[in-house]
Amino acid sequence: MELQGKNAVVTGAGRGIGRAIALQLADAGARVAAADIDPDHADDTSAAIQESGGESLSIHADVGDLAAINRMILEARDAFGRIDVIVNNAGVTRFLDIMDVEEADWDRIHRVNAKGVFFCMQRAAREMIDQGDGGRIINIASIAGKGYAGTSNAAYAASKGAVISMTMIAAHQLGKHNINVNAICPGVTMTDLSITNMHQRAERTGVSIDEMRAARDRRIPIGRANEPEDIADMARFLAGPGARNITGQTLNVDGGLIMH
Repeated sequence: MELQGKNAVVTGAGRGIGRAIALQLADAGARVAAADIDPDHADDTSAAIQESGGESLSIHADVGDLAAINRMILEARDAFGRIDVIVNNAGVTRFLDIMDVEEADWDRIHRVNAKGVFFCMQRAAREMIDQGDGGRIINIASIAGKGYAGTSNAAYAASKGAVISMTMIAAHQLGKHNINVNAICPGVTMTDLSITNMHQRAERTGVSIDEMRAARDRRIPIGRANEPEDIADMARFLAGPGARNITGQTLNVDGGLIMH
């Protein structure tokens, strides 16, 4: 229960990595505001936490909308009294060749993945600064932001590269307030989004899903893709006391797919 008494906000908490992170933080003792653009999915995650004996709040939030970000933070703060941790996980993508990316794709991806992360981070930091005793900001980036060639598309990779850069700058500028800022860079992770992308790749290349999965696993040194819980374990660590002197880092969780 290393996060007993702490209050956390997790964006994109309705499914996949975000849901796993919300459940892990709750398991560590934190009160968790589960925020998602789909209110039903947010409700499901919040209910799962409560059924396990934790305390949770469900919030409907579109992180591409600054007014919605402000409402999300205020709702969490008013319910819990303060905010100690935010995990900026909400993200979108689709499988596209570089020559197929259109302006609408670029704008949609960056609205959520880059703009959303930045303004969630900024808004939460304002609360943490006012509280006067620090906090933890954890941004979910991707190995795509470090140049992983197997990315879903170039616009997504660019958005995650932006998250990595923002994380380092924020760590420098918020360190004086005792706010740690780190990013997790997942590799291939078995979420609904990843599975959809795999089906699209298989259809485009004319191979079966089983062949696609086997080829994927052969490229990973440890021989397996992530489950969402692998990312959640890292988020739990970064939110906890053992990471008090870690900031400005981008930590890969990818089975060794890239090593930098």
